Amino acid sequence: MNGKPPLPRRVGRRPVTVCRWTDGTADAAALARSALRQMLVPLRFGEEQVDDVVLAVSELVANATEHAPGPYVLRLRRTGTEYVCEVEDTDPHAPKVPGFPAAVPFEPGADARGGGLDALLAVLGERGRGLHIVDELTCGAWGFTVREGVKVAWVAFPCPAPRIRWGCPRGRVRDGGSLRGDDPA
Repeated sequence: MNGKPPLPRRVGRRPVTVCRWTDGTADAAALARSALRQMLVPLRFGEEQVDDVVLAVSELVANATEHAPGPYVLRLRRTGTEYVCEVEDTDPHAPKVPGFPAAVPFEPGADARGGGLDALLAVLGERGRGLHIVDELTCGAWGFTVREGVKVAWVAFPCPAPRIRWGCPRGRVRDGGSLRGDDPA
């Protein structure tokens, strides 16, 4: 990637490449987040949903960059009811995904409550929470696929609801539930 995110394009059933990077790309996760955000905003997602998708995909980008060989590709495609972001790397093996507890993701265990700074740091530990975050943000709509010697980590999220424009016919103004036109009646 040349440091500049691509211009938004129409996203359809065929995947659109959002960005590419290699093992040597500096700040790959930041570049991927910026490029993805530029693709999602014109698709009329709400700000909160864009933030959730970008965070979930950023976790997949960071995992790929740290644990798998490059080159890497981030793609976006649309199905009938959802968008799917794919992060591709050249590791032909899907990772073992731990089971996630039914408890609150970042709640300390009963024995760690009131344990001071060490207990707090253990709860807020930087490592080992990425896929749990992805699971929470996507309501479980994510996974891995291995095909043709590459691994694809993916997340799916619903298409935004169409925005209905509530307006009046031209030349008319809504007035207390009735329409008032330019011509006197």
